Amino acid sequence: MLTDKPILVVDDEPHIRRVTELSMKPLGHPVLVAADGREALAIARRERPCIILLDHIMPIMDGQAALEELKNDPATRDIPVVILSARGQLAVGHYKGFEAATLFVSKPFSPTLLRQEIERLIQPALSI
Repeated sequence: MLTDKPILVVDDEPHIRRVTELSMKPLGHPVLVAADGREALAIARRERPCIILLDHIMPIMDGQAALEELKNDPATRDIPVVILSARGQLAVGHYKGFEAATLFVSKPFSPTLLRQEIERLIQPALSI
């Protein structure tokens, strides 16, 4: 099912960005990419993606700061955000600043399992 609403992948590591992007392509959505939180905010405000996959640790603006700005902006606050992090001990609800995230995924991740979770999350988000 092709939709106009893109998926936004945000990661400062080009190889992780590419793997995540390729993992999302079978879902039939355009996939946009950003290398930092500031770039992600600009794209999210302009494109209104159906979901954002947001790396935790990045230069310029990290995932925590980007998540806070996304959730404080009326134009982007309803977009589901999945936090991706190599810091496996983090858990949404137990880590200050990530309570507003929809899901937390530890790196390395299974592309197939990540795609299944994203597909589950974007079905209701398509009505936004």
